[in-house]
Amino acid sequence: MDYNRFLKERARDERGSVEIPENIQWQTRAAPPTELENRLGDALERVFGRGIEALHEVVEMLNAEGSRDADGLPWTEASFQATLRRLGA
Repeated sequence: MDYNRFLKERARDERGSVEIPENIQWQTRAAPPTELENRLGDALERVFGRGIEALHEVVEMLNAEGSRDADGLPWTEASFQATLRRLGA
């Protein structure tokens, strides 16, 4: 299972909160990951696997691999940071 079916789904821009667990195993997502989240996660694994950690280098490598943001545009440092903030909320 890609997500915890016991958690209620929340709007993407809604801040996260701690819920009282109900039979929660290891997963704390309320919904399966989106296609963007899956692609970005895969791309970040490759980038970090190469030892790249500086923000400007991460963004540069994502763009070199052809990864794009939610609007289909090349990543910028600002769009990458905003996406990570949104996904981490």
